[in-house]
Order: sequence, then C-alpha cells, then structure tokens
Amino acid sequence: MSSGSHAGRPKSWVAVVVIAVGFIIGGVALCIGPSWPMFWAGAGVIVLGGVVAFAVDIMSDVIVDDPRQ
Repeated sequence: MSSGSHAGRPKSWVAVVVIAVGFIIGGVALCIGPSWPMFWAGAGVIVLGGVVAFAVDIMSDVIVDDPRQ
C-alpha cells in the first residue's frame, strides 16, 4: 500500500473547482444557444482558475512514487 497521498492541498482544490466551474458555464452556454457572452464568461473563469492555480503553486502537489514491482 502506498504511504503517499495524492489528495493535494485544499488551496489546490480551490483552483481545480474554479476551473471546473468555468467549464460548466461554458458547456451550459453552448447547450442553451449558443450564448457567446456566457461562453466567454466561462472562458474567463477558466483563465482566472489558471491564475489561482499558478498563485497557489499547484504543481508542487505532484508526488512521485517509487515504481511498482
């Protein structure tokens, strides 16, 4: 059993949730119209999530496990 955790920090999950909300907004916008202003608002939320991810250093959550045998 692995002793490492792949869960990530809560700050990183905030960034992931913001990005996911942006994808949901964009997807709904395409399904109901398409509603281009709503789509671009979703794209903006995704970019905001990327900025949050960069600010919380999300890539430092990567854990490299030993190879399985």
